[in-house]
Amino acid sequence: MLKKTKNNGFTLIELLITISIVLILGASVLPVLSKAREISKRQVCLSNLKQIGIAFLLYIQDYDDYFPCAQDPVNTNPTYWLWMGRGWRKFVSPYIGVSNPMITSKILTCPSDKTAPNKWESTSYAYSMCFYHSPEQINLMNSPAFTYSTGYIVPSIGQKANKVLHPSKKILAGEWLDNHTGGEYNWWSWNGARNYLFVDGHAEYIDVKKLLPANDGYPDPNLTVNGIQGKDID
Repeated sequence: MLKKTKNNGFTLIELLITISIVLILGASVLPVLSKAREISKRQVCLSNLKQIGIAFLLYIQDYDDYFPCAQDPVNTNPTYWLWMGRGWRKFVSPYIGVSNPMITSKILTCPSDKTAPNKWESTSYAYSMCFYHSPEQINLMNSPAFTYSTGYIVPSIGQKANKVLHPSKKILAGEWLDNHTGGEYNWWSWNGARNYLFVDGHAEYIDVKKLLPANDGYPDPNLTVNGIQGKDID
C-alpha cells in the first residue's frame, strides 16, 4: 500500500492571504518611510540655511558691518532682483566655497524644491529686502509689486547689522516656496510652512500663520513692518 505524500507547500488560499498581508503592511509602511525621507530633506534644508547664515556673517565682517546691497533689478535678461536667490548669491558665494557666482552650490538648493532647479537656477532661498532699504522706505511699500515690478523701484540703501533691534525675530533669508508641504505657496500667501534663517544665525521650520503681517498684509519678510528694526515673529 502506497503512503500518501505529505504536501508542505502553501495552498492557493494561504498564498493569497500572505500576499494580502504583505500588501497591507507595505501600504502602511510606505507613508511612514515617505514622511521620514521628507523630514530628512527638511533637516538638510535647515542645515543649508545655517551655513548661509555663516556666509552672511563673514560677508558682514568683511564689509564694515553692512549687509549685501545693490540697486534693483540686479539683472535684466532675465530680470531678477537682489532679494531673489540668483541676485544675492554672488555676494556670499566666496564664503560657501564657490568661486564663480554663476555656479550654484548645493547649499543654495533645498532638496525638496522641485521648482528652483528648472526655473531659478537651483536657488531656493530668498533674502529680505529690509537689509538693503531703510525702515522708512520699507514702511511705504504696501504691495508685493514693490518687490518685483520695475514700476515700483525704490533706491537701495545699505543697512548695518548693528541697526537690527530683534536679531532672533527678524528673518534674514528663507525658502521662497513651502517646499515641505507642497511647494505651491510663496511669501505672498498665508498657507504652508518653511525653513527661515534669522539674523542671529538660528534657523527654524515655521508655519507661516505664526508670522506677523508685513506692510503688504502677507507673511512677507521682504516688507517687515519697520524693516530692519522690526520683527517677523513674536
